[in-house]
Amino acid sequence: MTLHAAVHLHPRLAVGPVRRRTFGSFVEHMARCVYTGIYEPDHPSADADGLRTDVLELVRELGVSSVRYPGGNFVSGYRWEDGVGPREHRPVRRDLAWHSTETNAFGLDEFMTWADAADVEPMYAVNLGTRGTQEALDVLEYANGSVGTDLADHRALNGHAEPYGIRMWCLGNEMDGPWQLGHVPARDYAVLAAETARAMRRADPDLELVACGSSHAGMPTFGAWEQAVLEAGYDAIDMLSAHVYYRESRGDQASYLASADDMDAYIDAVVATSDHVRALQGADKRIMISFDEWNVVASRGNSGTEPSGEDWPVAPRFAESAYSAQDAVVVGSLLISLLRHTDRVASASQAQLVNVLAPIRTEVGGAAWRQSIFHPFALTSRHARGQVLVTGVDSPAVENRRFGESAALYSVATWDEVTGQLAVFAVNRSGADALELDMDLAAFGDAGVGGRAGDGGRARGGEHAGFELVEAVLLHEDDPHRTNSARRPERVVPHPLQDVDLENAGDDGALATTRLSATLPPISWTMIRLQRTQ
Repeated sequence: MTLHAAVHLHPRLAVGPVRRRTFGSFVEHMARCVYTGIYEPDHPSADADGLRTDVLELVRELGVSSVRYPGGNFVSGYRWEDGVGPREHRPVRRDLAWHSTETNAFGLDEFMTWADAADVEPMYAVNLGTRGTQEALDVLEYANGSVGTDLADHRALNGHAEPYGIRMWCLGNEMDGPWQLGHVPARDYAVLAAETARAMRRADPDLELVACGSSHAGMPTFGAWEQAVLEAGYDAIDMLSAHVYYRESRGDQASYLASADDMDAYIDAVVATSDHVRALQGADKRIMISFDEWNVVASRGNSGTEPSGEDWPVAPRFAESAYSAQDAVVVGSLLISLLRHTDRVASASQAQLVNVLAPIRTEVGGAAWRQSIFHPFALTSRHARGQVLVTGVDSPAVENRRFGESAALYSVATWDEVTGQLAVFAVNRSGADALELDMDLAAFGDAGVGGRAGDGGRARGGEHAGFELVEAVLLHEDDPHRTNSARRPERVVPHPLQDVDLENAGDDGALATTRLSATLPPISWTMIRLQRTQ
């Protein structure tokens, strides 16, 4: 059976700009993300700083824009000063968040060296769990202060004379969660975060500060927590965090494929709460969302278990999802959700970058490879440009247990008027049926035509063609649970989409592209790029 869906676009109807920070990631001192992930001095590819250059190459290919560090749950028990200075003098400590041993061989200076090599913007989290305002001011001075004060001078002595200039700072992590070291009620955290934010702004008024929202929308304090934090510190913060992880539960594939419906509702709820407090306070600015932890968890193929008891290992192997083609399709849909909310989502971080629930996997002393979820992230980061268009979708529904019904087609388009590139990202969320996508392009004017993917996108209607087909790629596997591995790293990769066509209509020889059509197989993610030629 083939379903039919229509997409309606207009180049003047935009949600907002494509934000590069949407394509951020997350590095935490958890399991093998740092040690044997991005940092492995004994690896054959390691540079003079101990950084795995094979991983660096993949990070650049992934198109990561910013990276949140050093946590995560880890940060709520972290002493930042343990990770700076000569390594032989750094203390080894127990990490109570992940029941591990932290050597502190990698800290703030190493992270900033890595961020520079990876060409990513740093986003630094301070410990408001077991520490507080003074420690936040101290690490800010160490990171961003000019030489001439104690902590900035220590940074210079450690080999980094120039300030790092970190702009984005997280005020703790998931402080609503009882699992968090230093967890407190909403009002207590709200006051601490607000006062810390105000103190940090005395040092640098141009910082961008992120306060903790709820750990996920299912928390019993969701909504009330956001309201308390905003009421105490609306004037002092810029963003409120949101976190979510999705997985297939009890074989409910249909609901898993529709996970973006939950992300949409989550974002809308946080926006509503934020705007409610804005109205109560008569504030001018709007609080934005930092979706600084999001991802999927593989329903099968997870390696390792979290340590417990008397076992306190260094960089234990756990939470290493082996991602499937189906997982990649869901990740692609979550990126679509973030883009569709670009008017309020100012930053996002897929969690995490390497090994732990990650698009990149490594073996100790061995290979690094791309997981299935690497591909929709990399392609969306590379080609989403300009403005996110309001994307009207008429789609048949597919049934699922969680939402009742969800649209089979989930889609967004971006339009770069300067370069003339139109990029369409679409997911067929049906588990069984192909979907015929029909996109009305008449509003783009005399935009010309292209051709089928198979004939190189050549215009069929003459020299007046205004759009040509540049690229159409598909991520789909007949076995949706197929995964990549160190031995078989290319089992799940994008392929050319063959069933795509541009149609034209016009008179007096002036042809205009009016319609794009494509057939999307079930459980698939697709990207189609068109280039305006006049």
